[in-house]
Amino acid sequence: MVFKRRDKRSWVRLGLEALWPRGGWNRAAIYMKHRLRRLPDAPHRIARGIFAGILISFSPLFGLHFGGAAFLAWVMRGNILAALMATFVGNPITFPFIAAFGVEFGNFLMGHPRVMSPLEIFSDFGRAGAEFWHNVSSIFTDDVAHWDRLHRFFFRVYLPYLVGGILPGLIAGIAGYYVSLPLIIAYQNRRKKKLRDLLAKRLAKRDAEMAEGNDEGIDPPLGDDVGEVRR
Repeated sequence: MVFKRRDKRSWVRLGLEALWPRGGWNRAAIYMKHRLRRLPDAPHRIARGIFAGILISFSPLFGLHFGGAAFLAWVMRGNILAALMATFVGNPITFPFIAAFGVEFGNFLMGHPRVMSPLEIFSDFGRAGAEFWHNVSSIFTDDVAHWDRLHRFFFRVYLPYLVGGILPGLIAGIAGYYVSLPLIIAYQNRRKKKLRDLLAKRLAKRDAEMAEGNDEGIDPPLGDDVGEVRR
């Protein structure tokens, strides 16, 4: 295949690069910024997609961020690709802070504040995921399904995270919208001006070449009627 990678990456390498890109998160952020600005769409649609992607990143819908961002962008008539790229806001570096704040804030809003470290939160996610897959596999085996960890996880972590992530997600999404919109407009206007200037230069060069050819005074070739007159 033409676009097939020469160095095929293993699942381990893919996982490691998901946690830490080859060029580092700073380079990845710069790349995503340039990609967002160059999307061929109206600025307000791109900004809406950015809003959707950032908002979903503050939710505990791990594994569904892409689907949720795309659906929300579609509902808002935003750019879906921009929404998918904006979920980059949620990454292994920011997730611990987002999760810790979301769970703590959600517990506060629900009236039962408690302090949970990011390690405890992700440990609960791991135990709940393990129990979920155990219960799924128990359908096809003789194992007994257990729901106590999932029940505790839902009320202790997931529901507070879901409630507590809405407000900061809205604030961050709105900030992303109003910060990105003028930048995208300015970039697209600058790009259009460069294209107009390039076109004007090419037209001026063509006109100059045509004028130079006319100034040389090259006679047109003699036709058959001229030859007959001479004979």
